[in-house]
Amino acid sequence: MILYTKYYNEFQDKYTMYIPLTIILQSCIGGIAAMYILMNGLDTVSGLIQLFLCTILTSFYNAAILAQLKEKWVFNMLILSLLINISFIVFNAM
Repeated sequence: MILYTKYYNEFQDKYTMYIPLTIILQSCIGGIAAMYILMNGLDTVSGLIQLFLCTILTSFYNAAILAQLKEKWVFNMLILSLLINISFIVFNAM
């Protein structure tokens, strides 16, 4: 919890600086996750659900910034989408 608070305060203090950086980061990670999901094929329901979650979470994060939601919402969406997309990369790379 202390680590979360530390990073959230840093994100909040430099919010306008982190916006373009995190958009690029999240879009790249989401694209890599989608690539690995598509490389495994979409012949299963699991692959379709993973691709759906990957694109939705990446889009929700970008929409949260465009909608100018509060910094806490944007930060939480960033953390959630990064964790899930990275887990998709690890799961599909093996």
